[in-house]
Amino acid sequence: MSTILITGANKGLGREAARRLLDEGHDVWLAARDPERGREAARELGGRFVQLDVTSERSVKAAAEHVAAESGALDVLINNAGIVGRRVPVAEVTAEDVRRVFETNVFGVVRVTRAFLALLERSENPVIVNVSSGMGSLAVTTDPQRLESTLVVLAYPASKTALNMLTSQYAKAFPHMRINAVDPGYTATDLNARRGTQTVEEGASVIVELATAGKSAPTGSFRDARGVVPW
Repeated sequence: MSTILITGANKGLGREAARRLLDEGHDVWLAARDPERGREAARELGGRFVQLDVTSERSVKAAAEHVAAESGALDVLINNAGIVGRRVPVAEVTAEDVRRVFETNVFGVVRVTRAFLALLERSENPVIVNVSSGMGSLAVTTDPQRLESTLVVLAYPASKTALNMLTSQYAKAFPHMRINAVDPGYTATDLNARRGTQTVEEGASVIVELATAGKSAPTGSFRDARGVVPW
């Protein structure tokens, strides 16, 4: 049994990943910014709740201290929390719009990862899964055969490209950990106003797979349900 923490776990892919991992017998912390929604999700699924706002240093530090006091160590960190940002034409996107998305999708991952590194170091098999997107792949978004190439957005894809590089660099910095980015695919969630073409059950599969893979699993990779995704 592993001790696992998932950010943004009160809904969507985070909640479904938590449900699957709890069903497999793992000890799962559902981290969420909204205490009421987070506690409700944890109660319904049978997991443990910790309040965590990835954009707040104080909140992240308090969450890490709480998990340390209750669990002592952490085996798996799933950086799932993310936002799309304002849905406006590219010409109307401001620097502040981009900054807000990066605050959650990029700086939030750095903030959370740094805070929980000490707990991960106590694990015999530490794992970090960063939930990225095909929209963060330069190869995918320039492939005319892929849906992602038809979507023209600034902040969200750029944030996921940055997240992919963070994943690569973290993996090199901590070779004893398995640190990977995953593309869940175009999944129907609040993130895309439920326009996605697959279910959360389908989308969460690769998250769960990388979170529970053995020590022989890859590190520093970007993967989806079919295998390796080009950077």
